[in-house]
Amino acid sequence: MRTDSMIKIGNSLVQHGPANNRVYLLKLETSDLPEIIDEIFNLARQYGYSKLFAKVPESRANDFLARGFVEEARVPGMCKNHCAGLFMSNYLDAGRALPSDEALLAGVLHAAREKAKPAPQRADLNGVARLPLDSAKELARLYGAVFASYPFPINDPAYLRTAMRTNVIFFGIREQGKLVAAASAEMDTSWGCAEMTDFATAPDYRGRGAASRLLACMEQRLRAEKIHTAYTIARAESLGMNIVFAKGGYTFNGTLHNNTQIGGKLESMNVWHKKISSA
Repeated sequence: MRTDSMIKIGNSLVQHGPANNRVYLLKLETSDLPEIIDEIFNLARQYGYSKLFAKVPESRANDFLARGFVEEARVPGMCKNHCAGLFMSNYLDAGRALPSDEALLAGVLHAAREKAKPAPQRADLNGVARLPLDSAKELARLYGAVFASYPFPINDPAYLRTAMRTNVIFFGIREQGKLVAAASAEMDTSWGCAEMTDFATAPDYRGRGAASRLLACMEQRLRAEKIHTAYTIARAESLGMNIVFAKGGYTFNGTLHNNTQIGGKLESMNVWHKKISSA
């Protein structure tokens, strides 16, 4: 499974590489502005990447707009429960800004919204549990079996252990002792938000509501961690995952075009968000 490199530029965290063919400013330290914008442009030119992608507090969006970035999605209250978080892109190859199948993406989004419920029912959390550090090998095997490619090396037990020791909580569902579904909540405690991500279900267990159960359990845990906003970056072609978030009370707020290498190809991604706590 090909993945890209993680580096520090100043005090900001950046991912880049040929798998996603982009530079992703994952965690901006605002004291690095405006110089970091030149740095990520230079990195993209050095390696010939076709997209710059950045997660930015709305209060600093003008720094990026002035350099040709556009807002593709936003998460209200993402930053400390009062400032929106923006996902901004600059397409160094104009062709990458055009989704390959707009009709398909529109159809998936329409179908998901039709399934949305204004007051989601309480999910059954039985059988969902936080995964301990010693489950990393089993978790990596599940991810390796489900995804032909992924933007982060989740098929590597060492990577998963590092994530578990820091700010990522993994949850799973077992059947007859075997791990059959998993997901994670990647917490940003400085912003008070979390990305709901890394959903995977073994093929013979699909269609039983595993993702919805995992999502509800993660939300419950995040409330205890004083996280106020949850969001996801979901595959725009995946009807199932978009329905999971729509049914879970999440709001759609933008599409990231041709953004992420996942499942063996570059895909567009939908951003959904939900306020889960008033903390």
